[in-house]
Parts: sequence; C-alpha cells; structure tokens
Amino acid sequence: MERLKSLLHPLGQAFSVTLIFMLICGLGYPLLMNGLSGLLFPAQAKGSLVLADGVPVGSRFVGQEFTEDCFLKGRPSAVHYNTYLEQADGAKVYSDGTPFTGVASGSANYGPSNPLLTQRVQEDMKRFLTANPEVKPEDIPTDLMTASGSGLDPHITPASAAIQLPGIAEASGLSMDTLEQIVADHTEGKLLGVFGEETVNVLEVNVDIAKAMNELG
Repeated sequence: MERLKSLLHPLGQAFSVTLIFMLICGLGYPLLMNGLSGLLFPAQAKGSLVLADGVPVGSRFVGQEFTEDCFLKGRPSAVHYNTYLEQADGAKVYSDGTPFTGVASGSANYGPSNPLLTQRVQEDMKRFLTANPEVKPEDIPTDLMTASGSGLDPHITPASAAIQLPGIAEASGLSMDTLEQIVADHTEGKLLGVFGEETVNVLEVNVDIAKAMNELG
C-alpha cells in the first residue's frame, strides 16, 4: 500500500500542477487580457468596426471590394476581399465571374516573368483607365496595380486616392472639395511620424461618400 502511495504521489502532484497552470494560462490569463483590452481599448477589442448609421459595415483593418464608379477603389486582391455575388442557382461567384472559393487571404504569388501577372495588370489597368479616361497609364500609382500579400489591405496611398477623385466626382455628383476633404479626414500619417507612409482608408472614405451622396439626394 505504501509503495502504491509513493507511486501515485508524483502523479497527483503532476496532475495538480497541470490543472493549476491550465486554469491560470488557459482561463485566467485570457479572461484578464480580454477584460483589460475591453476596458482600455474598447473599439479595438470589438474588431475596430466601421459604422454607418450605427450599423457595422466592416473593420477598418480589413479591405473590401468596391466596383461602383462612385466609390474609391482599393488595391487588387487575389481573393477579391472575400466579396462575392450569389446567383439565381445559388452559386457564389466573385465580381469577375470566377467561382468563389471560400473565405481566404493571400496572393496569387505570381513571379515577375509569369504571363498571368502581366495579363492581370493589363486587365486592371484597362478597367481603371475606362473609369478614369483623363489619366495616362504612366501616371497610375503603383499600389493600384499591385496586390498586397494578404489580399485584404484596407489602405491605398494618398496619390492613389487623389487620382480617382475626378471620376468619382462625376459619378457621384459630389464636388472635388467635398471629396478631397473626405479623403483628408481618413488619411493616416506615418507611425510616430517616422515609420511607414501616409495611407488612406478606403472603406472609411466610401462610407462618408455614401453619406454625402444621400445628403445630396
């Protein structure tokens, strides 16, 4: 009996230590961090949601695909920002008609010599120039033709926003002054004034464009 107790005693200690650490690390710590983040950073803890008339329409850190001429366009996305259309037969397709493959992130990962990359850029450029006929191909900012690694980048450069405004003004009926102010309101500076570049949040700009169009109408 004593021998059995001596064998079970280390097992009991190991079980007790495992249980204690499981409660501390698996339950207590996550609850503490969630509680602190909700208290100190409530908006971020809820997903940094963007609201339109009090209704969540997305997150400011996840891009969306916009195809209407009256809205600002983001960078190309290999996953179309997970935006799809549902057809009458129930099939889900991306805006270009290709089958929706499910929620994902990532890029096509084409090499610079891949003809599919050249084809994709040429098609994107053609669409952009059709919507913005006053723009010359060589004046299109690079980020409007290059996809991000995640395919979900919510930002573009100020230059990429500015070059789209004349076309948006014509399609939306809003003045250039109004559109320029909306873009300025959602332009973020460099991190700590040093790191990175200035960026424009596409979703936030488009929410304000939609609001301004409703007020105009």
